[in-house]
Amino acid sequence: MARRVVVVLLAPVRWAPPGTDPDRWRAALAEDMVDLVAALNEVEPAIAVTPADRPLAEAVRWPGTAVHEVSEPTVTAVLDQLTGYDQAAVLAPDAPDLPGLVVGKLLRPLTSRSVALAPADGGPGLLGVATRLPVPSWLPAVDLDGTDPATVRAAAPRPGEVTVTPSWRRLRGPADLAALDPALEGWETTRALLTGA
Repeated sequence: MARRVVVVLLAPVRWAPPGTDPDRWRAALAEDMVDLVAALNEVEPAIAVTPADRPLAEAVRWPGTAVHEVSEPTVTAVLDQLTGYDQAAVLAPDAPDLPGLVVGKLLRPLTSRSVALAPADGGPGLLGVATRLPVPSWLPAVDLDGTDPATVRAAAPRPGEVTVTPSWRRLRGPADLAALDPALEGWETTRALLTGA
């Protein structure tokens, strides 16, 4: 069986709901994302942060969860840190209600494709990137906030090397916040912050 790792990249979050402390918002999102990844089957959960954000990682990590320090909060920097794995996925830090099924669909194509991309609902950017390891030499630098699947496909030797999987929302503005579904399980910490519980 392939050894897989799913990494939450705790990059800076560029938006917080009005009246919400940005640091508390970022910590709530991080906790929910790490909880999601820690509960996935057949993957190893991990966190990636810059040294300045190591305290945030330590506050939200589960026992045994690896923390990778990167010089900059980019997908490329994270993938360069990963050794000993056959497949890796890197997720954005601001999708606290993300279902585990969406992460599974991001990893599944790697049995026959080199790279899989999950777009962010409404764009721009991506929710996550999954790749076989070692990373294909043709994979360009991927910016979760700005890269679109067409850019990655254009860099591939064959367009079929890149699969686009189902999208999911990232919380980057009021419209995304309004789309949160209270019926979905998970995202307890973000939910508590939003409701003042």
